Amino acid sequence: MIHAQTFLDQAAERGFDFYTGVPCSFLTPIINRVISDKGTEYIGAASEGEAVGIASGAWLAGRSTVVMCQNSGLGNTINPLTSLNWPFRIPTMMLVTLRGEPGLKDEPQHELMGEITARLLDDIRVPNGPFPESDEAIPAALESACASMASNDLPFGFIVRKGTVADEALDEQPTTARAKGVFRDRAENGERPTRYAALEQVLASVPDEAAIIATTGKCGRELFTLADRPQHLYQVGSMGCASAMGLGVAVNVDRPVVVLDGDGAALMKMGSFATVGAEAPKNLIHIVLDNGVHDSTGGQATVSAGVDFAEVAIACGYAGSSACDSTSGLAAALKTAQAEPGPHLIHIRIKPGSLKTLGRPTVQPPEVARRFRDFLCG
Repeated sequence: MIHAQTFLDQAAERGFDFYTGVPCSFLTPIINRVISDKGTEYIGAASEGEAVGIASGAWLAGRSTVVMCQNSGLGNTINPLTSLNWPFRIPTMMLVTLRGEPGLKDEPQHELMGEITARLLDDIRVPNGPFPESDEAIPAALESACASMASNDLPFGFIVRKGTVADEALDEQPTTARAKGVFRDRAENGERPTRYAALEQVLASVPDEAAIIATTGKCGRELFTLADRPQHLYQVGSMGCASAMGLGVAVNVDRPVVVLDGDGAALMKMGSFATVGAEAPKNLIHIVLDNGVHDSTGGQATVSAGVDFAEVAIACGYAGSSACDSTSGLAAALKTAQAEPGPHLIHIRIKPGSLKTLGRPTVQPPEVARRFRDFLCG
C-alpha cells in the first residue's frame, strides 16, 4: 500500500502537478489528497473524455498532466485518446482503476471491463503497467512512465488495483454561488451569415495574441483556409472536446483564448459548459457556430433548433453570453466579451454549407500542436 502524498510528491518532482478526471472509489485517497494539496491543481470533469480534453489543453499550455478515471469510464476516453492525443502526439499520465478485477467480487457492470482493461489500453496503443503498490516502488514506476511518454509523446496508463492507496481525508472548501451572468440578445432576424463570414469577423475582432481552437470538421478547415497561424489549433477529431481543450489552455495562460465550436459538437459534450462555468476562466470566449446540421457528414439535422446555447451557458455559470445571427451582432458580442471578464459564450446561428472548394490543413497535427504550444509558452 502507498501513501497518496508520497506519490504526489514524487510526481511533482517530475513536473506533474495538473490533475483532472472523474472520481472512482479506488482513487478516492489520491483525489482527496490532490484537492487538499495546495501544490497541485485539480479540475473535476463532467466526463472522462472531457478530462482528456482538459489535460490536452493544459499540456499545450506547458503543464505536465494526470488524468484519473474508473475503468468503466475508459470507454469514454477512447475517442479523444485515439483522435486527439494520438494524431497530435499529446502525452498525459493516466490513472485507470481496475474495477471488476477477475477473482474479486464487484458489481456486474464492471465484470467485462475488468477483464479487458489492459487489453483495451494496448489496443488503442496506450502503453501501460501496474500502479506501484509500495512507496519504495513509486520512483521506478514514474521513471518508466516518463521514459515511455518521452520516447513516443503518447499517454501512459497506470492500472490501479483495489486497496492500493491508504485512506486520505478530504479538505475541500465548499463552493459558493456566483452572481447570475448577463445574457444579451443581439438577434437581427435577417439573412444569416456563412460560417466563413463569421470566421472572418472573428479574426478581424480578436487580437493577434489570442489563441484560437477550432472544433473538428469544416470549421477548422475554413479557419486554415482563411489564415494559417501558429496561434491556431485545428482539431481533426475528438468531437465535442474543443471547449474542454480551451478550458485547459485558458486556466494556464493570461492571453485571450477563443474556442470555435459547432452545434453538433457542443451538444455531444454539453457537460463541458458546466465545467467551464465552475472554473470561470476570465479569458475564455466560447463561440458556438450553429448551422443546425452535421455539415461534414452530409448535412443531417442536429437538434440545435430547440436549444438556446446562450441561456444554457448562463445557467451553467458563464459570466456573460450573447445570441446573434449576423456578423454585426457577432462583432458587438466579441467587443463585449473582450471588455468584460469571462467566461463568455456567443451563440451565432449561421447558414448551413461551406466553401465549395475547401481544402484541409497541410500542416500535420504534431506540428500544429507544437507550434501552438510554442506560441503559448514562448
